[in-house]
Amino acid sequence: MSRIDIHARHQMDREAAQQAADDLSRDLAEKFGIDYGWDGDTIHFERPGVQGQIDVTDDDIHVQAHLGFMLAMLKGPIEQEIIRYLREHFGCEFQDG
Repeated sequence: MSRIDIHARHQMDREAAQQAADDLSRDLAEKFGIDYGWDGDTIHFERPGVQGQIDVTDDDIHVQAHLGFMLAMLKGPIEQEIIRYLREHFGCEFQDG
């Protein structure tokens, strides 16, 4: 099983960050059939081949996912898409490279 672990600081208040994380989860649910739900400040998500969570705090967002065999081959593109989304919707900054 392959693992994605992305942690970044965001520039939003907690309520706005939670709404953006919920919007992301809803979009993934519609596009890919991912089930998700909130538990406190954490969204848990899963579908066959992937499970994980998104933790939202006042300053940070932490995305973790465990990819099954078939999705492990797409780890790089999946990570890049997560980073793109965090840049665009949360104002997160990442070092290129």
